[in-house]
Amino acid sequence: MTATIARIATRPIRIPLRRPWGPDVRDLSVIEVEVEDSDGAVGWGFSWTPTIGAAAVRAHLDHDIRDFAIGREAEASALWDPLWAHLHEAGGGGITTIAMAGLDLALWDLAGRRSGLTLTDLVGRQHETATAYGSGVNLHYSLGELVAQAERWVQEGYDAVKVKVGSPDLARDLERIAAVRDVLGPDRGLMIDANQRWSLQQAERAIGELAAFDLAWIEEPLRADDLAAHVELRRRIEVPVALGENVHTRYRFAEFIDAGAVDLVQPNAVRVGGVTPFLRIADLAADRGVELAPHLLLELSAQLALALPGRHLVESVEDASFEALGALAAPSPVTVVGATASTTGQPGLGVRFSDELTDAAASVPPTEDR
Repeated sequence: MTATIARIATRPIRIPLRRPWGPDVRDLSVIEVEVEDSDGAVGWGFSWTPTIGAAAVRAHLDHDIRDFAIGREAEASALWDPLWAHLHEAGGGGITTIAMAGLDLALWDLAGRRSGLTLTDLVGRQHETATAYGSGVNLHYSLGELVAQAERWVQEGYDAVKVKVGSPDLARDLERIAAVRDVLGPDRGLMIDANQRWSLQQAERAIGELAAFDLAWIEEPLRADDLAAHVELRRRIEVPVALGENVHTRYRFAEFIDAGAVDLVQPNAVRVGGVTPFLRIADLAADRGVELAPHLLLELSAQLALALPGRHLVESVEDASFEALGALAAPSPVTVVGATASTTGQPGLGVRFSDELTDAAASVPPTEDR
C-alpha cells in the first residue's frame, strides 16, 4: 500500500549572517518543514525567503498546503502539480512556490532517507564533482574590502567570481570592477550582478562601459518581470545575460528563453517550488540549448548540479552557506575544496537545522499537529 502524508509541521528559523548583505540585511529567514508519512518515515525540507515573507510562507504551509496534502500520496512528483493547481488562485509563484518548496524538499528528503541515497543519487548522479565560483553580496563594501575579498577568492582557488554592481554613480562601479579584474588577472572569469537596479537605458550604458573588463555575464540587469526590456537589451549588448533567481515558474522561464532574452538561466530551487520543478526547468533549458547555473543555496544547488547532464557552475557565496553560518545540526551534504564541490554522503537532502536557531519571536506562532 502506498504511504500517504500523515503529518506536516513547521518551525521558524532565523540565521544571523556573518557578513551582512546590507545595513538592513543581517540575518536570513527559513521555515523548516517536517513531513511524516503513514509508515512513520520522516523527512525535512525548508522554505527560504530570505528576508521578506517568512510569516506568510509559514501560514501558507500551515493552512492551505497542509489541508490539501494530508492523506495524499507521500511522493513529491505526484503531489506537486495538483497542489500547484489548487493554490494557483493565490498566485502562480512567489509566496506560493516558495511555500510549496518546503514540502517538496521534505518529500525528496524522506525518499532519500528511506532509500539511504543522497539527493544527487536519488535524482540520478551524473558527476562526482562540480565547479564553484566565488560570489559576494558586496555592493556596500568599501573598495578596500572588495579588493580583499577578491584576493581571498584567488587564494582559495576560484577560477571565476561574481561581484555586485548598480551603484548610483557608474564611475564607482567602473573603479571597483577594474580593481577586481586587476586582482583576478586576465584568465579568471568575472561576472557582474546588478540585482534589477537599472532601467533599459542605464543598463545599456553601464554594460557598454563595463564590458571592457571581459565579463562572462551580466546578471539581472533589469526588473526581473520585464520581458520586453530584456529582449531589447539583449539585442543591444554583446555581454551574455543571466537571470532567473526571481523567476518562479517553468512557464516564465520558457517565455524568457523563447523570446531570446537570456543566455544563462539561474533557477533558485526554493523559489521555483522545490526539486520537482527545478528538474523540469533544467530539462527545458537543456532542450532549448540554454546554459544553467543554480542560484545560491550551495548545499542544495551543488547536489542538483551533480545530477544534471553537462557541467553547471554552482554559486559559493562567501560565509553564507548554511554550514559556514553554523546553521546545521549535522555535517553538510556538500563540501567545497578550492573551487571543487562534491557530496559527503548524507542521505536525502542532508540539511537539518540546529534547534538553537528556532525563532521564538516569529510573528506567526507555532501550530499544533492536526
